[in-house]
Amino acid sequence: MTEKSDRLARAREEIAARVASFKATQEKFEREREEYFVTTLEKARNGSDGKAFWS
Repeated sequence: MTEKSDRLARAREEIAARVASFKATQEKFEREREEYFVTTLEKARNGSDGKAFWS
């Protein structure tokens, strides 16, 4: 029984590590998307030369 419970514990630990890694990756992608959005919006508002497009 101990061997089986050890295997289950290791499997749970591996799953928890994979979930944590996946979550970290998703958070990284979310930060990168947000940064890209903000940068793109600023460029659209200001034009590529830094001057206001509508002025």
